[in-house]
Amino acid sequence: MRALRVLLIVVVVLGVLFVVADRVAVHFAEGRAADEVRSAEHLASTPDVSINGFPFLTQLAGDELDDVEVGIKNYEADTGDGGGKIRIDDLKADLKGVEFSGDYSSATAAGATGTALISYDELLKTAKSTPTDIGFGLKAQVVGLSDGGNGKIRLAVKVASFPVIHVLSSVDVRGDKVRVTADGMPKLAGLALAEGRMRTITDFQQAIDRLPGGIKLDSVRAAKDGVEITVKGSHVRLAG
Repeated sequence: MRALRVLLIVVVVLGVLFVVADRVAVHFAEGRAADEVRSAEHLASTPDVSINGFPFLTQLAGDELDDVEVGIKNYEADTGDGGGKIRIDDLKADLKGVEFSGDYSSATAAGATGTALISYDELLKTAKSTPTDIGFGLKAQVVGLSDGGNGKIRLAVKVASFPVIHVLSSVDVRGDKVRVTADGMPKLAGLALAEGRMRTITDFQQAIDRLPGGIKLDSVRAAKDGVEITVKGSHVRLAG
């Protein structure tokens, strides 16, 4: 009986030591992976990296991690217009089947999905926010973007000296571009504005290129603080 008790104590102690060693190892690996992602993506700050699943050491032995989460607070994506940038906020990616080298200098995920946000202030830089001729001696410009409810964007448009008018618009993804398209044209002083001319102001698109690891835009939806985007990709290269 005494021998059994001693054996049980040894098993418990070894189990505790294994868990401690496993957690220390995963903490070290997360730090190294975060540093490599920061270097590979030229980030201003170190991203959050969480390696999920237990035990970590058995995953380590197989050179593949089941599930890794990466969080990047601010990311400067390319806009495809000769060096332009657009800020992507709170990019969170869930990576599956991550194969890595022993020193974590290279890592590739079999698949990835994620979410992020483009603020309305950031997206406004894409719109016709400077006065633009719409004919008849009138100039118009988009002066604000906000949540229009039900997944719509509300455009505030200033035409000459008239009061600001509002236009509800739909937002979608076409390839690597976020597109904003007015659902219809409002009237100004009781007169219908020329739709073709007004759409040169209200309708616009923004390319979102070179996202981390080669992930791509999947869908978009207008929300309270900006346009929520989802991303996805396969063979996503995190580092190396």
